[in-house]
Amino acid sequence: MKLEVKNLEKKFDNFTAVNNINFLIKEGRTLGLLGPNGCGKTTTIGMLLGLIKPSKGEILFDEKNFENFDREKILSKFNFASPYVELPKKLTVKENLEIYGRLYGVKYLSDRIIELTEDLNLSSFINKKTGELSSGQKNRVSLAKSLINRPEILFLDEPTASLDPDIGDYVRKYIEEYKFKNKITILLASHNMKEVERLCDEVIMMKDGKIVDRGTCHSLVEKHGRNNLEDTFLKIARNKNELE
Repeated sequence: MKLEVKNLEKKFDNFTAVNNINFLIKEGRTLGLLGPNGCGKTTTIGMLLGLIKPSKGEILFDEKNFENFDREKILSKFNFASPYVELPKKLTVKENLEIYGRLYGVKYLSDRIIELTEDLNLSSFINKKTGELSSGQKNRVSLAKSLINRPEILFLDEPTASLDPDIGDYVRKYIEEYKFKNKITILLASHNMKEVERLCDEVIMMKDGKIVDRGTCHSLVEKHGRNNLEDTFLKIARNKNELE
């Protein structure tokens, strides 16, 4: 499924959180959404998920306006993972996955949970209460929840935050392979530039609610005369003249 944003804007009273942004993610591609805290990334994702109503602009899925879709039908086609959104703490990992699976109307749910448990190494804590898990374990459960319905579009916010290097690498490899096998479209928000370089086909850089640059990781590094994407990110984040 293709995702396109046209002239998207969100104002809160006199504050413009997202200012007239445009981008396209083709089916089977991963777009990195980068920028310092407060740049508008979270608000953008909120609008794409239908949680925040845009002040202006269009969100198109396969060239159809989000507003004109059967809301339940389109929401069943995507999912979201973030370490900053807590799952119900008093429920076990398995109970959480069962509830979200039922909400999405997943067929053969027990088989799907077994599959994700094996893929993401959840077996040692599948029957533990989610509130008792480490932050790294919670991240893997959040990712499992986001894949429970086999989404066509996946929104990932810091998917490997708090994971140790070994598990972080395992999760990145899993995301790469999952995307390749299922041809899903991914929007990735991350502050881990090595992760972005590994997972993203293209990136957009946001600052003060605007998109200030875009391109492949390699093209942006070359354009700004830096050695890597992290140095490029820092240059854009710190240099006021990048907006001029």
